[in-house]
Amino acid sequence: MKIKFKITALFTLLVTAILLLLSFSIYYFTSLERLESFKKRLKGRANNNAQLYTYFGDTSASMLRRIDSGSTNTLVDKSVIIFNYLNQPVYEFNAQGVKTPDVPLTMLEKARLNGEIYFHIDKRDALAFHHTDSVNRIVVVVASYDTDGWNRLWQLQKLLLTSLLIGIAAAAIVGYLFSRQLLMPISQIIREVNDISSQNLSHRIEAGSGQDELHQLANTFNELLNRLQESFMIQRRFISNASHELSTPLTSISSQLEVTLQKDRNTAEYQQVLSSIYEDVQQMRQLTKSLLEIAKTGSQGTIELNEVRIDEVLFKVMSDVRKISPSYQVELQFGEFPEDEKKFLVFGNNDLLYSSIKNLVENGCKYSPDHSTWVDLYFADDQVIIEVRNHGNVIAAEEMDHIFQPFYRTSNTTQVKGFGLGLALAKRIINIHRGNINVQSDENAGTVFTIQLPSIKAFSAHLNALN
Repeated sequence: MKIKFKITALFTLLVTAILLLLSFSIYYFTSLERLESFKKRLKGRANNNAQLYTYFGDTSASMLRRIDSGSTNTLVDKSVIIFNYLNQPVYEFNAQGVKTPDVPLTMLEKARLNGEIYFHIDKRDALAFHHTDSVNRIVVVVASYDTDGWNRLWQLQKLLLTSLLIGIAAAAIVGYLFSRQLLMPISQIIREVNDISSQNLSHRIEAGSGQDELHQLANTFNELLNRLQESFMIQRRFISNASHELSTPLTSISSQLEVTLQKDRNTAEYQQVLSSIYEDVQQMRQLTKSLLEIAKTGSQGTIELNEVRIDEVLFKVMSDVRKISPSYQVELQFGEFPEDEKKFLVFGNNDLLYSSIKNLVENGCKYSPDHSTWVDLYFADDQVIIEVRNHGNVIAAEEMDHIFQPFYRTSNTTQVKGFGLGLALAKRIINIHRGNINVQSDENAGTVFTIQLPSIKAFSAHLNALN
C-alpha cells in the first residue's frame, strides 16, 4: 500500500475516532439531561398529587382524577397510584388504554428510605415519591412515557449519524488531498532519482528553499550523489592508472622478448635481457602488492584489530627503512609518555599501521636530497600524534588536495621511481583506524605529515557511545 493511502486511512481513522467520541458525548449528556428533566416533571406531578390528597383526604379522589385526566397530553401513558403506609393503593389513575402497573414492594420500601426512587416499569419511566405529614404517610408512584424526550433523542441520533458519515467522507477526501500534497515533493524526488544513473551522476535533486525534513532529504540525496560521483571518478581514474602502470612493464617484457627471439644471442646478451625482464617483473610484483594492500583496506570487516604499542611500530619502521639503503637516515624523538598506559596504546592492526608509517618515512628519505627523515611521537588529549618531517622539495599548494589519490605523483617526484600509491594507502589505513592525516609543506619547515590516532581509551569510549 502506498504511503499516501496509509496517511489517508490514518487521518480518516483519527477523525472518525474524534467524531465518534464527540457524538457519543453529545448523545450521552443529552440523554442524561432528558432523564433529569423528566424526573423533575414526574416528581412535580407526584408532589402535587400528594399535597392534594393530604389536604382533601378521601374526598380528593374525584378532584385528583379530573386533574390527572387533564394532564394526559403532557405525560403520555400516565399512571398514578397512591399507596398508604400498609402498601395498599388508596388512589389509582391510568390513561386510556393503559393498565395499572404492578409496582414492586421493594420500590416502595426504597422510596420510604430515600425519600424518592427512580425506576423503569412497563417500558415507562417511573418515580416513587414518599410524602409524610402529621396524619398521612403515603407513597405516590407516577409512571409515564417521555415521548417528547425520546423523539428528541431519536432526532439527535439521526443528526449525529448523518454528521458522522459526512465527516468521515470529508476526512477521507481531505486526507487524500493532504497526503498527495504532502508527498508531492517525495514523488518529485523519486522521479528525479530514477533519472540518475552511473552515466548521469552530475544531475542533482531540486531541494527548494524550505528547511523541512523533505528539504533535508533532498540535500542528503545530493550529498550522497556527490560522494558517489567522486567515488566513480576515483574508481575510473584508479582503473585507468592501474591499467597503464600494469601494461607498461608487460609491454617492455613483450618487446624485449620479441627482439631477443629474432636471432640467436650469446650468453651475455641473454643474461642482460633476463636481468631487464626481472626488473620489470619485480616492478609488477611491487605494484600488484600495493594494489592488493589498497583493496584490503577497503573492507574494515576483514581487518583484525588488537592493542598496538605505537612506539614499537616506529622502532621497527626505523630499522627496516635503514635497511633499504645505507644513505637513508631516520631520527626518532619521543615526547613525555603519559602515566596511563592506555593513552599511548592504539586499537588497530599492527601490520597496516606499520605499512602506512613506513610509506611516509620511506618517501621522506627517498625524495629528500639529504635522504633524512625526522619522526616525532607525542601524546595529547587522548590522542597519539606522529609527525613525519623531511626537507625535500616543497609540495605546491594546488597539489595538496591530490597527493592522497591513487597513482597521483607531484611534479617534482617524477624523476624517482614509484607508483603514487604509498600516500593513498597510508590515508586509507589511518582512516579505518578513525584517525586523521594532514600535510604541511613550506621552504622553512619542510614537508610535515601529521598523523592523529585515538588512544585505546578514546577508541573504546567512542564504541561505547555508538552502542
